[in-house]
Amino acid sequence: MDWIKIAFYAFAAVAVASAGAVISVRNPVNAALCLILTFFSVACTWLLVGAEFLGVALILVYVGAVMVLFLFVVMMLDIDVAALREGWVKFLPVGLVVAVVMLVQVLALIGVKARSAAPFPADNAAALAADTSNTQWLAQRLFTDFILPFEFAAVILTVAVIAAVMITLRKRTGIKTQNPSEQSRVKAGDRLRIVKMDVERPAPPAAPAEGEGQA
Repeated sequence: MDWIKIAFYAFAAVAVASAGAVISVRNPVNAALCLILTFFSVACTWLLVGAEFLGVALILVYVGAVMVLFLFVVMMLDIDVAALREGWVKFLPVGLVVAVVMLVQVLALIGVKARSAAPFPADNAAALAADTSNTQWLAQRLFTDFILPFEFAAVILTVAVIAAVMITLRKRTGIKTQNPSEQSRVKAGDRLRIVKMDVERPAPPAAPAEGEGQA
């Protein structure tokens, strides 16, 4: 029995199911939990085929930053955070299900590695043929043979981030903002203004009336 293939299909099925839940559930907290499970399941498939660097990077970068992404979306969409914090116990069942599934995946990954006769990196024939590690082989291919697609992907992601910020940018009244273009065009005369004012001399004090000051 090919345990690696069975585990691969199981991890892929969980990833597809959790990805569907991300776009189908209405609660943003449940969507974020399902997104964590999706990233973790995909990382397990990468570890299963010997791409350990991609699997670990997916967990550290995406799973580690998914809550920051969630908070960014909450701030952009003006979701009532106070309402989300109220009754947080209702999110506990979904969190427990996600945690249990992730634990089962880790145990399955360890069990498949123990049962498999050949080591995992055997599936990565390119790295073995080059007599290098998976990480070194990936870096060499990415920054030599595929440098142009890599740069295109970076430009597309940068444009997507700028477009998302510009679409969600709102002008609010009653707050103080800075205009960088006006600040860069400022001149020395705009910072200092000399105002000429007439000197006003105070009036002399009035003389005391007769009889004042006498005991």
